[in-house]
Amino acid sequence: MPIRIPAHLPARDVLEREGVMVMTEDSAGRQDIRPLQIALLNLMPNKIRTETQFARLVGSSPLQIDMTLMSVDGYAPRNVSAEHMLNFYQPWSELQERKFDGLIVTGAPVETMPFEEVSYWPELERIFEWSRKNVHSLFSICWGAQAALRHFHGTPKHELPQKAFGVYDHRNLAPSSHYLRGFSDDFSIPVSRWTEVRKEDLPLGEDLRVLMDSDEAGLCMLEEPRLRRLYMFNHIEYDSNSLAEEYRRDVERGERIAVPANYFPGDDPSREPKNRWRSHAHLLFGNWINEVYQTTWFDLSKIGRNPEDYHGREKGQESGEGSGADGAAAFGRPDRKAV
Repeated sequence: MPIRIPAHLPARDVLEREGVMVMTEDSAGRQDIRPLQIALLNLMPNKIRTETQFARLVGSSPLQIDMTLMSVDGYAPRNVSAEHMLNFYQPWSELQERKFDGLIVTGAPVETMPFEEVSYWPELERIFEWSRKNVHSLFSICWGAQAALRHFHGTPKHELPQKAFGVYDHRNLAPSSHYLRGFSDDFSIPVSRWTEVRKEDLPLGEDLRVLMDSDEAGLCMLEEPRLRRLYMFNHIEYDSNSLAEEYRRDVERGERIAVPANYFPGDDPSREPKNRWRSHAHLLFGNWINEVYQTTWFDLSKIGRNPEDYHGREKGQESGEGSGADGAAAFGRPDRKAV
């Protein structure tokens, strides 16, 4: 099943040219299932590019997805028109009565600022709190992951002596994880950040599991299984040319920036970079969507129940609602039986 996004969103044309199935409102209405409700809180400056990156990955799932674009109140991005924001985004304040199967929180170019000095930090904290009762699974990216860890666990970030910038080898530390199904033992992921979270700062006794790391780039992804949260510190969603665009932007600004490591063939910025992470990006988001589908409720109003009352697959298999063997049936009409 395809992703459903607004008809005139710029991402639609790009995705259709790439062969990603994009659904119209009329076609979606004819299908006898409940689409997964996925919200994207887009904090990146280039809204259109980021929308496209995440819609591409989420839309590659065989499930029907409704993607809602979310913004923070009172923050006017500089790199996109007010018309685009008005046409396609909804402030969180207008969405807080809704429930979502998944929420993606992107990175933001505010890494070196203390969290409390970011203008929208108070609202972002309110969104994280809201997610406890209104979001089944939270997937945070780069600075968004650092911010979520700070909010939920008080974990600090540390400024790096120089920017971690390039495509680095990573290790699969949890091959049995549902999120890493199909992953090879090692793989490449783009990294672009000035700060890091360190393993020694992770709180002891908390339900945090390291899924990926790198000798050169440090921690990459954590899982919080009981609350179905993923924290991804690197940019597996990036396009082939994202690092090249960042590099050329900084060069034009006269900033001191190294050529991204392991990215341009021969470290020559005049040559076209090769994408070595695309397949794992699709695997990761496909696995996340599948896990959300297998564990969420058919009845959206039940999202946010006490995790002790509902613990993903195991509880769903006992109750027969929204997970396990009956997960697929739960997303059709409630009177359907599993096939």
